[in-house]
Amino acid sequence: MTTAEIRTIVGDTELRAVWPVVSQLRPEFDEARFLAQMHRQIAEGCRATVAYDAQGVPRAFACWRVMEMLAVGLHVYVDDLITDEAVRGQGYGKAMLDWLKAEAKRLGCVRLQLDSGTHRQDAHAFYLRERLRIEAFHFGVKLD
Repeated sequence: MTTAEIRTIVGDTELRAVWPVVSQLRPEFDEARFLAQMHRQIAEGCRATVAYDAQGVPRAFACWRVMEMLAVGLHVYVDDLITDEAVRGQGYGKAMLDWLKAEAKRLGCVRLQLDSGTHRQDAHAFYLRERLRIEAFHFGVKLD
C-alpha cells in the first residue's frame, strides 16, 4: 500500500503543481482557466485536496464540497477525483477516497456522492471495488 500525504490546498503554487494531474481528467481546460475556476469554487466552499508521494509530487486530486439535499441529507459531493495515470494501481486513489470518506464522517456527513462519466469504465471498476454503488442516473441538458 502506498503511503501518501494528503492535504487540502488553496494557493496558486499548489494548484499549479497539481495541474498536470488534473489535466488528465479535464483536458478541455488550460492551466489559467483551471486556476480561475478553482479560485471561484474555493470561494464558494469547494475544497481542493491532493495526495502527494514521498518525494512531494502530487499523485491524486479531489475537488469536493459539503452539501445538504432532501434526497441524501448532509453529504460530501466529489466534483473531481483523479489519480495520475503514471501511478494508477499504486494506492493513491484508494488513499484519497479513504481520506474523503473519513473527512466526510468527521464533518458529520451521512454519505459520500460522486458522478462519473459513462466512458470512464476503469474509474467505475475502481469505485465498485471500493464499495461505492450505482444509485441513480444523472441527467443534464445544455442550455443555449
